[in-house]
Amino acid sequence: MPQLGITTRASLRGLRTFCVAAKYESFRTAADELFITSSAISHQMKSLEEELGLKLFERGTRDTALTETGKALYDDINPLIEELDGVLAAYKDSRPRQSVRISVQPFFASEFFVPRLSEFTAEHPEIDIQVGTSDESAEKHPADSDLSIRLFKSPPPGMSSNLLFPLRMVPAGSPDFKKKMRVKNKKIVSDFPLIVHETRPKAWLNWQESSGIQLTEQSKVTRLDSMIAVVRAAERGIGAALVPVPIADLWFQQGSIVRLFEQELVADVSYYLVCHEDRANDRSVALLRDWILQQFKAVS
Repeated sequence: MPQLGITTRASLRGLRTFCVAAKYESFRTAADELFITSSAISHQMKSLEEELGLKLFERGTRDTALTETGKALYDDINPLIEELDGVLAAYKDSRPRQSVRISVQPFFASEFFVPRLSEFTAEHPEIDIQVGTSDESAEKHPADSDLSIRLFKSPPPGMSSNLLFPLRMVPAGSPDFKKKMRVKNKKIVSDFPLIVHETRPKAWLNWQESSGIQLTEQSKVTRLDSMIAVVRAAERGIGAALVPVPIADLWFQQGSIVRLFEQELVADVSYYLVCHEDRANDRSVALLRDWILQQFKAVS
């Protein structure tokens, strides 16, 4: 076996994900177990293969299989990961349990928050994190959550809050959709069906005004009530969607969707990290809050 020389946190996270994906030989099943999307699994595995310079999976249209190198790596690495988890569990069981409940809008959670969360849980195994993703509404901090990441026009009154970054959206579609798109004199002259998120029904008109690019008249519109569904529809070539960046970066890196235009729409809302005042000084809440601020400082 080659010397792997794995030293980075990203590698450890990737190896944990690799062991789950290798166990099932299925990115979708691994995604269900790890509570992230299959596209996030695919991106992590691609990054791990590039980092190691090894091909670990044979990817088919419907199935995924380990290469011989992948099988050998799994046989070598999985016992080490299990041993490490056992060591962490021993410390975890010896320390007082603490719990933090955070509410995050679904797309933000699956694409941006949860894939990074393993770093925090590895550092703080004594803290149980409960992530709620059932509510997509903006301008609202759920009463049963210690922390939330939500869209607000301004800091919510009566609560501790930190600005993360503004909501930025870019037109996106499938690669085939972009090939068929035609623009003349800053006017779209080809068929250009729109995908609209129901919570932001005027977003395309706002983008048209800010970009100076004229949309086609009487475009077919598909309305969806979740951002995950919006991006999936764009990926399948149903139409063009306004997709949040950098939250959807994994989709762009994977190539399942591409930017249709470089012009972005900067919305009138921003992502805020919000906390109940009576929980702001709680040790576990403060640790998670500080970690989130550090994670997202680079994109603010």
